[in-house]
Amino acid sequence: MTCKVGSRGAPKPREAVPGQSSSGEPTTLSGLPIKRVYGPEDLGGIEFLHDIGQPGRFPFTRGMHADMYSQRVWTMRQFAGFGSARQTNERFKYLLGKGQTGLSTAFDLPTLMGRDSDDPLALGEVGKCGVAVSSLEDMKVLFDGINVGEVSTSMTINAPAAILLAFYICVARSEGVGLDKLRGTLQNDILKEFHAQNEFVFPPGPSVKLVIDTIEYCTQHMPQWNTVSISGYHIREAGATAPQELAFTIADGMCYVEEALKRGLKLDAFAQRLSFFWDVHNEFFEEIAKLRAARRMWAHIMRDRFHAKKERSWWLRCHCQTAGVSLTEQQPMVNIIRVAYQALAAVLGGTQSLHTNSMDETLALPTENAVKIALRTQQIIADETGVTRTVDPLGGSYFVERLTSDVQRRGQELIDHIYNTYGGVLPATEAGYFRRAIADSSARYGAEFDRGERIMIGVNKYVEHDFERIPTLKIDASVEREQVARVRDLKARRDQQRHKVALARLRQDAHEGQNVMPALIDAAEALATVGEMMDTLKGVYGQYDGGPEL
Repeated sequence: MTCKVGSRGAPKPREAVPGQSSSGEPTTLSGLPIKRVYGPEDLGGIEFLHDIGQPGRFPFTRGMHADMYSQRVWTMRQFAGFGSARQTNERFKYLLGKGQTGLSTAFDLPTLMGRDSDDPLALGEVGKCGVAVSSLEDMKVLFDGINVGEVSTSMTINAPAAILLAFYICVARSEGVGLDKLRGTLQNDILKEFHAQNEFVFPPGPSVKLVIDTIEYCTQHMPQWNTVSISGYHIREAGATAPQELAFTIADGMCYVEEALKRGLKLDAFAQRLSFFWDVHNEFFEEIAKLRAARRMWAHIMRDRFHAKKERSWWLRCHCQTAGVSLTEQQPMVNIIRVAYQALAAVLGGTQSLHTNSMDETLALPTENAVKIALRTQQIIADETGVTRTVDPLGGSYFVERLTSDVQRRGQELIDHIYNTYGGVLPATEAGYFRRAIADSSARYGAEFDRGERIMIGVNKYVEHDFERIPTLKIDASVEREQVARVRDLKARRDQQRHKVALARLRQDAHEGQNVMPALIDAAEALATVGEMMDTLKGVYGQYDGGPEL
């Protein structure tokens, strides 16, 4: 039927319906189709033993451990780091006192980019988005009074990851703690920086080489340390869909395995200490399905593609964090509710470790009260909801099992495209594939949001223009002044000859293609700073400008 000029006028556009595509079909947040009702017929092609199985058994869809949380709950690890090393040390002790079971360290932007606090380009950013750490002395203050042999520590760090690990190793040595006692995780996933977050320094090839250096060193000396946290979180936060997050992260993990094997490392020696880091967004069941699909995919990849022999090499051990991008400035108290449901999805999906965002993290670094509420959210899930009493309570759900398989299928298609079209992750990275794909997905979501097809309470529905503002954490300008003075004082009083020799060794080892971890540890003990070690490596590896435009 057509409308004629002079008639009643053109048809009204279809009113946007939340959770539906423009065609009117229900979809997940990532665009996967959803039926109104699921039944036994939706399990066609899904074999129980092959695809679902029992908890603690291959392919680990239902969890890596047979008893999961019934005997031991996940590690509660709140992200912490702001201002000076001393201030963050106090926050660490506060969180441990409130029942947190692991530390997670956020570094400020200069440290993330491999610059010292006294670098002119660090001006105004010192201590603002994390803790300022420029030297071994800062790292010693950061962990003062904390037994690193007893606590598990995660460090969110990228291009300078090997340097911060060297600092941590030196702290342990100074306290008489054997490296075999150290437990924790180095995020250390540089590939996701090229895909999404852009905190890279060196070109992709040398960047991945440094990751393999840390994997090799930790495999030999730190058997309890998770050598790399392969991160989908930042990929998702940049606008990727759940299947893209799954596929790109799994593909990055495959790349690290391939490069480690080229180095000559034994697969079952290092594969057991690879870990993963996932975003948990608002689409409750899709996030659960993503975690279940990830375990199943990785188990098959490690056993069938790479031929790992040990069961622990097939495990996808993961940390989850609730979605920072879902937090809103508008009605910030509502963020507590979002985070609670996201955290519940992570638990029902079988995470090993969890960070719950604080309600104020979209505005600033969290206050003590906000971070306590975020921690209490996890504790309520663990101790009050009863979801820990049975393993994988959603296993066998028609909807969840179908969605798990659908997410996996879409993820596998993307991995196949990366390898068939580009020949692997590094060539695809250099060609800009990941960045383009994520940008396209982000644009699609933005258009759906603008049309009202995706809802965010307080932003495009139930909007309040006089919503309550909450107190936020302010970093005093004195923090930067004092930190800059500390760095300059260290540079003036250290043993200059030892410092010079240590950096010369680092330059030589990097030039010869050696594993630079021993040289970095030597330089750390000689009080070389983050910026100085990074500049030394830049002289060998070069600096990356970001590659092709989108």
